[in-house]
Amino acid sequence: MESMSSRRWSLQGMTALVTGGTKGIGHAIVEELAGLGAEVYTCSRNETQLKECIDKWIAKGFKVAGFVSDVSSKSNREDLINKVSTLFNGKLNILINNVGTNIGKPTVNYTADDFSYVMNTNFDSAYHLCQLAHPLLKSSGAGSIVFMSSISGVVSVNVGTVYGATKAAMNQLAKNLACEWAKDNIRTNSVAPWFIRTPFIEELIKLWKMLISK
Repeated sequence: MESMSSRRWSLQGMTALVTGGTKGIGHAIVEELAGLGAEVYTCSRNETQLKECIDKWIAKGFKVAGFVSDVSSKSNREDLINKVSTLFNGKLNILINNVGTNIGKPTVNYTADDFSYVMNTNFDSAYHLCQLAHPLLKSSGAGSIVFMSSISGVVSVNVGTVYGATKAAMNQLAKNLACEWAKDNIRTNSVAPWFIRTPFIEELIKLWKMLISK
C-alpha cells in the first residue's frame, strides 16, 4: 500500500531560506521543507543553538545548513543573502520571512527605540530581504515568498500596537509583491496564525497577563 508520505508533494531540487529557523514556527518550517526534499539554509543569532539544530537535522538525513545572523542588521542581511547566493549558485526557490519579535506595552508607553526595534526586526528586515533575494528568486524560474504574519495584523489583539502594525504592513506588502513580481514567476503569500505555543508566544502570554492585570 502506498504510504501517506509518498503521496505528498515533493520539493526535491528546491532551495529555501528560512529566517529564525531554530525555534518555534521557524524550526517546524525547516523540518517540513527539508523533509519534503528541499535544501534549506537558515539563520539564528545563537550560534550554539544553531549548531545543535543543524546537527540533529543532518542526523535525520536532511540537507540543512546555517549562518549566525541577526536579520535586524542591514549588513547581516546582506551577508546572509550573499551566503545563500554562493551556496545555491545564484538561485533561490523559497524565502520564508519568519523572524519576529515584540515589546508588549500600552501605546502611550512605547519609546522611539521600542518602535524602531520592533519595526526593524519584523518589517524592515523582511522588506529588505525580499529586495536582496529578488534576483535569486527570479533566476530560479519558480520563486515563492512567504511572510510569517499574525492574526494581530488582521484584527485587534492586545499584544501591542507596534507589533500589530508590523504584521499588517507585512500582509499588505505580500499583496503588492504578489502583483508586482508575478511577471518574474515569484509567488508571494502571507500566513497569519493565531497564538501557537512557541517559546516566543509563552513570553507574549506573560506580558499580556501583566497588561490586563493593571
